[in-house]
Amino acid sequence: MRNRHQQQKTTKNVMTALVFALPLALGACGEIKSQHGYVPSQSALDQIQIGSSKEQVRLIMGTPSTVAAIQDNVYFYISEIREQRLFFAPETTERRVLTFHFDGTDRVERIANYGLKDGVVFDFITRTTPTRGDSLTALRQILGNIGNFSEGGN
Repeated sequence: MRNRHQQQKTTKNVMTALVFALPLALGACGEIKSQHGYVPSQSALDQIQIGSSKEQVRLIMGTPSTVAAIQDNVYFYISEIREQRLFFAPETTERRVLTFHFDGTDRVERIANYGLKDGVVFDFITRTTPTRGDSLTALRQILGNIGNFSEGGN
């Protein structure tokens, strides 16, 4: 009789431990944030002004994520923040593309900070949405293709 009573007590203790351990285990994997790419500080951005040289931009910002395909007159610095909750797939919560446009003398003529606002490419500096025919086709392709790659290559 005593053996059966001890077995029931042990089972009850294990169940109690599981009840308390399960929320702790799930809480430990609650949310994971990961940052991909380079997110510049405001002080770094303040150092680059219209008229700065390509060399100054590279010194302050580092090597760009990519350069315009046809000519190297635009530097792209791409970053994104992903969040993963529990065991669900990661979700991109923020995506930014900082661009530096250079003139014929390799001096900065325009700076744009693009992101996704309500699913539309949006320039956070000028607060405008680019229109068709604008020079953002490469940017749209970059933003549109991030995360759209299949494992099988099909």
